[in-house]
Amino acid sequence: MIFSVFSLILALFFLSIPVAASIFFAGLMLSYFYTPIPIYRALGEIAWSASSDALLTSIPLFILMGEFLLRAGIATRMYAAINHWIGWLPGGLLHSNIGASSVFAATSGSSVATAATVSTVALPQMEIYGYNPRLFMGSIAAGGTLGILIPPSINLIVYGALTETSIPKLYLAGFIPGFILATSFSLLIIIICVFLPHLAGRQEDSSWHEKIHSLPALVPPLLIFFIVIGSIYAGVATPTEAASLGVVSVLILTAANRKLTISVILKSVEGTVKTTAMIMLIVIAASFLNFAMTMVGFSQMLSNAAANSGFSPYQTLFLIILFYLILGCFMESMAMMITTIPIVTPIVVQMGFDPIWFGIVVILLVETALITPPVGVNLYIVHGVRGQGPLHDVMIGAAPFVIALAVVLGLIIAFPEIVLWLPKFMAN
Repeated sequence: MIFSVFSLILALFFLSIPVAASIFFAGLMLSYFYTPIPIYRALGEIAWSASSDALLTSIPLFILMGEFLLRAGIATRMYAAINHWIGWLPGGLLHSNIGASSVFAATSGSSVATAATVSTVALPQMEIYGYNPRLFMGSIAAGGTLGILIPPSINLIVYGALTETSIPKLYLAGFIPGFILATSFSLLIIIICVFLPHLAGRQEDSSWHEKIHSLPALVPPLLIFFIVIGSIYAGVATPTEAASLGVVSVLILTAANRKLTISVILKSVEGTVKTTAMIMLIVIAASFLNFAMTMVGFSQMLSNAAANSGFSPYQTLFLIILFYLILGCFMESMAMMITTIPIVTPIVVQMGFDPIWFGIVVILLVETALITPPVGVNLYIVHGVRGQGPLHDVMIGAAPFVIALAVVLGLIIAFPEIVLWLPKFMAN
């Protein structure tokens, strides 16, 4: 049954049917053929229940924050400052792509916003300094994935809402893996550029005067990060309230940079409405599909099958990871999360795994999907900003970074405390 449902969804995707419509149609077909009652009549109640969670209010606020950051002129100065400090490493600006993505991820909560912003700032430098286009664009696409792992993350909010898991604990759990992943990307770049120096462009050494003089450009994104995350852990604000504080902070910074025009406000709000509408439609459609699966007894049947399969917990986990890796090649990342997490997470928890730890595992798998063709969103974002050349250039350039993601995933499976240590430490 599950194979038929996901095959139908993927077939509709390939026919260019919108994601939410595809998932909703699969739920309708499931209810029509396998349930004796017209469960579509419960759609109104399902839609209200799925969208009325106060926690989800933070999603449009974080998206709006990212939209303003994209247009505030902060990213250009931030990128230059980061390059002054880490541009001396083998690979030069490639490390600046990762560093800028890490810093911007700590303010936007979105992979798409991170990839789009860094692409806009960095790509003009690629030809000026003679970098290999494939590796350069691949580093931006990979760095953009950090947007959903380093807090504040929209995807972690969605996971927490779907599994009733603490958002502050999920945010804490994402810190160390996020740092390790960013470091792994940079180490990979160093290895590539040491053995294949022709892929690295021309580097420019910065004086200490330039480095010190560039530090004020790093203050705005770090200030936003401490306002948003600090207010949560200080107990001053909930994640939703912290997101609203972040929006106000970004508005003040945008105004200070003399970028707060009517045009910027309208474009930011329009982008927020479009993205939020897409996410919420997927949430509602996936909730209906999961309700249909529950009505036909599929969720319970799957849990019983996992319990009676004879597989060990880690064998079951391996199969789930393989399922996500395959599905991620063909399914949009947010849709994949919302559709599968209510089904998969109870099985994982039943096997004895921590739901907070599994949340980070899922995010790493979603990050892999973001740079895995043919549906890797970040690949299309970077290619779209470039506006020329073949798409496979970005795909080839991002491929080595999948190895780094796999290594970090292996580390947190082998050593779960990488994820769980900080939430436990803060709790004590």
